[in-house]
Amino acid sequence: MANSSLAEKAVEQGKGILRLAPTWVPRSFCVPGRRIKLHPDDYYVLGGVRGGIDERWLSSTTPAKNGPLTGEHEGLSKVVYEENGQTEQVLLKDVIDELKGEIIGDRLWDEHKSWPMYSKFFDNMGPLPHHIHHNDEEAAKIGQLGKPEAYYYPPQLNNHGGDFPYTFFGIAPGTTKEQIKECLMNFTKGDNKITMYSQAFPLIPGTGWDVPPGMLHAPGSLCTYEPQKASDVFAMYQSLVNEAVIPEELLWNGTPADRIGDYDQLMEVIDWDLNTNPNLLETRFMRPIPVSAEPTEGYSEVWVCYRSEAFSAKELTVFPGQTVTIKDSAAYGIIVMQGHGKFGVWDIETPALIRYGQLTNDEFFVTEKAAMEGVTISNPSANDPIVILKHFGPNNPDLVVVK
Repeated sequence: MANSSLAEKAVEQGKGILRLAPTWVPRSFCVPGRRIKLHPDDYYVLGGVRGGIDERWLSSTTPAKNGPLTGEHEGLSKVVYEENGQTEQVLLKDVIDELKGEIIGDRLWDEHKSWPMYSKFFDNMGPLPHHIHHNDEEAAKIGQLGKPEAYYYPPQLNNHGGDFPYTFFGIAPGTTKEQIKECLMNFTKGDNKITMYSQAFPLIPGTGWDVPPGMLHAPGSLCTYEPQKASDVFAMYQSLVNEAVIPEELLWNGTPADRIGDYDQLMEVIDWDLNTNPNLLETRFMRPIPVSAEPTEGYSEVWVCYRSEAFSAKELTVFPGQTVTIKDSAAYGIIVMQGHGKFGVWDIETPALIRYGQLTNDEFFVTEKAAMEGVTISNPSANDPIVILKHFGPNNPDLVVVK
């Protein structure tokens, strides 16, 4: 192994499972909900001008777009390698760029030449503005990819609901395009009242929602596990939320330079049929569904995000005292939500509190080969289940997408 690269050594050390360091991301326009286990002294550790840390990004090769003050590797996950008491870190993006299909599988590498998704914990005390993510066609106008995303509300991180545990989705049936366009034209005149033409749903821990591109949504204040396509394209369509004024530049975020000021362009981003579907609960809401109809021994596994071809996610529970081997047909990232034990060669544990910059044993990335061979997980506890969330890239061979 003398001439091996750091990436190769990390893969060998983990027997195909890479250990990741926590990746914290601040947002200047958000107030942290303080449910993502960061130490209370560290939510504003990057300084008041950067805002509070209210996101932890998982299995990310996507840089955060946080304006001119963005840190060098902000949003990017790092692989941890330890040798002779020395710890080194290398970007997950660089490991994948170097080893390609050996990490994410030839299927994904050949098509995307990258890891095309990431997940995050989004932890805001209040609601976000009603906003939209562009589809591939609209995003291509500014050289970006479109962005589908999904939400799951982990019970372990939702001991309180924040200020507004309701999310607005879509546009109420019967609303006209003229009414929405008028709201957009009133953006700089105070509250443009766009949520008047939407519907809000209470957020229930242990459930989730699917949010395709082109759909207006105003996420509520539960702590959210959020798998999504590797893109950061969006536009804010609500001008005032929780008494906070949204800058007009965010309305035109994602608009080609030659169309700024053109409200018809903003309307084109909206998928009207998707937004005005009267059956949003039936078509976008997600209760967990079993991965297999077969009975399982020692564990339970459910799909928590299953309506998108761009990504998917599972929740795995290994019962106390059990050892199980789980096979998957695709590479995936994990975050340990509860319990402690062994995950392949690694010790895993769920920290109660994390300092900024501290390493943990709760986040990993499983290469396609290791996933297909099967990962053995042991739970030594007499009482506490191990609960793990697993996020997958596009077109998971094990999933029949539920439309």
